[in-house]
Amino acid sequence: MTTPNTKHTTRIEGAVALVTGANRGLGSHFARQLLERGATRVYAAARRPGPVDLDLPGVVPLRLDITDEDEVRAAAATAADVTLLVNNAGVTHFTSLLTADLAAVRAEMDTNFWGTLAVVRAFAPVLTANGGGTVLNVLSAQSWHASPGNNGYHASKAAQWALTNGLRMELAGRGTLVTGLHLGAVDTDFSASYDGPKGDPAATVRAALDGIEAGAAEVLADDWSAHVKKSLSEDPVRLHDEIRAGII
Repeated sequence: MTTPNTKHTTRIEGAVALVTGANRGLGSHFARQLLERGATRVYAAARRPGPVDLDLPGVVPLRLDITDEDEVRAAAATAADVTLLVNNAGVTHFTSLLTADLAAVRAEMDTNFWGTLAVVRAFAPVLTANGGGTVLNVLSAQSWHASPGNNGYHASKAAQWALTNGLRMELAGRGTLVTGLHLGAVDTDFSASYDGPKGDPAATVRAALDGIEAGAAEVLADDWSAHVKKSLSEDPVRLHDEIRAGII
């Protein structure tokens, strides 16, 4: 399910992309599928770049900790030809808002909100100089719902969703498409500790790339995300009870 944006679409063939958190999971799927769709170069950004599974023609490893302002500035200077930015890097420390160490809660916000904002601010002039381009922010169905034992992540992803909406408005005048990707759990290392059903990460990335090529402002990658989005107009207790029944 996507929400169309008729003002701007993305042509991946010939694009130059940068993917944060590209060393594993969804990030490595993004890098691979972007090349398969004809991207000429993919900067595979990670705190520890250069993994074996991304040893592919067209992939350029790039060191980038999105919480490090110096590294963010250096990445924007190095990758000055980028036309498509995929903000995939994210963390969860499975924090309770009431009982977790506040440093762990702050770390989730530092990466998922502040880190994403820092990268977009650094690359917005690059995208503008290269014709406008596209920003894809990897969000979560948890942007819209709480979860026992993981509410620091929920708060950070809710903030990242608001960030995405604000950036979409602010960058529209520059001809930049800003798309938010919402997904439930997928079968990657990120969700290794989750025992519930998990989606196919390759299918999630295909949905995201299909969405930006269609000019979608929002991509709901699976039925769970669509269900949660629909529930926002209902009594929130109903969804909370449903989630607790499935988890506890």
